[in-house]
Amino acid sequence: MGKVLLSFDVEEFDMPFEYGKEIVFTEQLKISVLGTQRILTLLKKHQIEATFYCTANFAIHQSKIVKQIIADGHELASHGYFHSDFKSEHLLESKLKLEEIGGQTITGYRMARMAPFDESELAKAGYVYNSSLNPTYLPGRYNNFDRPRTIFTQNEIIQVPASVSPWFRFPLFWLTFHNLPQYIVQKLCLWTLKNDGYLNTYFHPWEFTDLSDPKLGMPKYVIKNSGQKFVDIIDNFIVKMKSKNHQFIRTIDYVKSYNPEP
Repeated sequence: MGKVLLSFDVEEFDMPFEYGKEIVFTEQLKISVLGTQRILTLLKKHQIEATFYCTANFAIHQSKIVKQIIADGHELASHGYFHSDFKSEHLLESKLKLEEIGGQTITGYRMARMAPFDESELAKAGYVYNSSLNPTYLPGRYNNFDRPRTIFTQNEIIQVPASVSPWFRFPLFWLTFHNLPQYIVQKLCLWTLKNDGYLNTYFHPWEFTDLSDPKLGMPKYVIKNSGQKFVDIIDNFIVKMKSKNHQFIRTIDYVKSYNPEP
């Protein structure tokens, strides 16, 4: 039985800025809140737990839904202080703010957009694990073929990379779920689970909302199968994984069970 580490990056929805579009802060929050509510409903339906990497900025303005995430038994982790601004001091500042709002210790971190940063600062800030590495190649974003593909320890921190397939390192993340036939996605995930014993995949709340409005400027490969279609896709994915007796757990629970070889 493998472990599925389902996670969601909860942030102010500022992606339109990447495509030269404007979106006011209240609308950014509204879209992310709606998506998060749909995710929580879906997880409750299947009685499974997940990890939510949240920016402090989002949590400050939407503390109610952050508290709901915790009340539903999910893990709250840090996604930085702001989604589009990073300073090393934000590592500790975001951790402290999320702990203040959520009332529980924050042990996990994921860098916004999985961008490179000085990971040596994580241990100083008190984190236990880091899930900021996608060990594959994505044009214009990252080239990490030289990094470990599965869980490892570095800089006193347990590193939990996003899952990629064995051999050719095909990424098994949100864009894959939007654009590939689902039977292929599921086969790749099952293959990875069999090979690695776990699957670490991630999504964003805004994917579960309708992003077809031209004013958002979203490219077709991002908005394909978004909204209710994506709710159904993840619903079916959960059903498929559970039918194969794989268990959905929070990332921190998997990290606690990790015993690196001496």
